Amino acid sequence: MATSTSSETEKKGLGRLKGKRCLVTAAAQGIGRTTVETFIREGASLVVAVDINAEKLEELRAFSVVDIRVLDVRDGVAIHKLAEELDALDVLFNCAGYVQAGNILETSEERWDYSFDVNVKSMFHFIKAFLPKMIAAGGGSIINMSSVASTIRGIEARCVYGTTKAAVIGLTKGVARDFVQKGIR
Repeated sequence: MATSTSSETEKKGLGRLKGKRCLVTAAAQGIGRTTVETFIREGASLVVAVDINAEKLEELRAFSVVDIRVLDVRDGVAIHKLAEELDALDVLFNCAGYVQAGNILETSEERWDYSFDVNVKSMFHFIKAFLPKMIAAGGGSIINMSSVASTIRGIEARCVYGTTKAAVIGLTKGVARDFVQKGIR
C-alpha cells in the first residue's frame, strides 16, 4: 500500500477544516490514521493524534500540524488532564475501538468490561472532558465511530462488540439532543 508524504498530504484537499482544531483517538493506524491525514488535507490547523501505540504514533510526527499524544483511552484521569492542557477543539473524533470475538457464552466478564471501557466509556470521558470548552467557544462537532454490527444487523460471534456499538449510538444521540442548542453537533 502506498503512503503519501507529509507535504503531499498537506497540499491536497478542499479546505473544509481550514483553521480547525481537531482530536482523533486511535490515530496511529487504520481509520484513525486515515482521518488524521484527511483532516490535515482539509486544512486543520491542529490535529491532536491520540493512541496507545507510541511507535506507530511517532510516524505522524512528520506532519507539521500534528501533536502526538500517547494515551490509553481507558484512562479517564489522563483524558481530563489532556483536555485541561488544550484549547477548545472544533472536532472531536472518537475512533478507538476493540472487537471482542465470540458469542455471549464465550465472553468473560473481564472481556465484557474491557470492551465497554474501550468502545464506550472512553467516549464518555473524551466528551465530558472536551465538551465544556467546545460550548464556551460557541460549538463544535463530535464524531463517535459505531458499526453496522449494531445498526443494521447483529454479526455472528460479535455479541459484545455489537452491544457496545449500540451504546455508542445511544450516547451520540443523547449528547446531540442535549447540546444541539449550544452549537454542538
